[in-house]
Amino acid sequence: MSMRNSASTVADAIRSVQLQALQDWEMIVVDDGSSDQSSAIVEGFGDERIRIVREHCSAGLALRLNQAVALSRGEFIARMDADDICFPDRLVHQIERLQRDPQIDLLGCGAVVFTSSGELIGEMPIGRTHKDIIARPFVGFPLPHPTWCGRTAWFRRHPYDSKPTYAEDQDLLLRNFRHSKFAGLDTILLGYRQDRLTLRKLLPGRAALIGASWRYGLREGKILPALAGIAGHVIKGAVDVATVGSGINRPMQRKRLKPVSHSTMLRWKSVQENLNSL
Repeated sequence: MSMRNSASTVADAIRSVQLQALQDWEMIVVDDGSSDQSSAIVEGFGDERIRIVREHCSAGLALRLNQAVALSRGEFIARMDADDICFPDRLVHQIERLQRDPQIDLLGCGAVVFTSSGELIGEMPIGRTHKDIIARPFVGFPLPHPTWCGRTAWFRRHPYDSKPTYAEDQDLLLRNFRHSKFAGLDTILLGYRQDRLTLRKLLPGRAALIGASWRYGLREGKILPALAGIAGHVIKGAVDVATVGSGINRPMQRKRLKPVSHSTMLRWKSVQENLNSL
């Protein structure tokens, strides 16, 4: 986990890891130059399994994730952000799948989007098979970044590139999908916090995806598919400006997601009750 000024959310994120059914874990938290009490909150847990690394300046998510990977001592690495919440059976399900299928390098899972008030907005799309996930590489990979769990050796062979801001995950998948194997669990195992869509993140992310698509298309001789993907990102960016920029936020959030199932609502309620009881 990389965090920056996450004092209002990081405690719940850590509690959700402490509540995991699988208890044999280490948690590496890299503080990316926070100016609030984030590090003090993490240290206050007094859990020997949690390792906090304080950095005095911000270097960005990609570099901090590479740093955490280098420090890790486990066979597998699971990702989450400092404002996300893991369901208690997340690690059990993902580790069991990776152990059962040694050919899988990287495994995602279902995620439900929620707001800071606890409202559920929708479920993120997730590809189940490698074929599903890589079907439209220049459009994007349905493998939500905070849900990733994979082999440490794979992360070390394929580090993040720090240049594509807000799209380091899609860039990493695009660079490596031809010689890796991805998969996803369709079970909801993570809560992804998103209070609103912002152009501050959407537009740099689109620009990064355009750059990554062009570089990959040139390298692999896939110019026409790359141009088609780039055109799609340009159109989506224009829609983002016209809608999100005009304040049409919640409908656009829901448009990107699937409706929340009744079973997910019940499981989310249980997760919230467990967190509040600590």
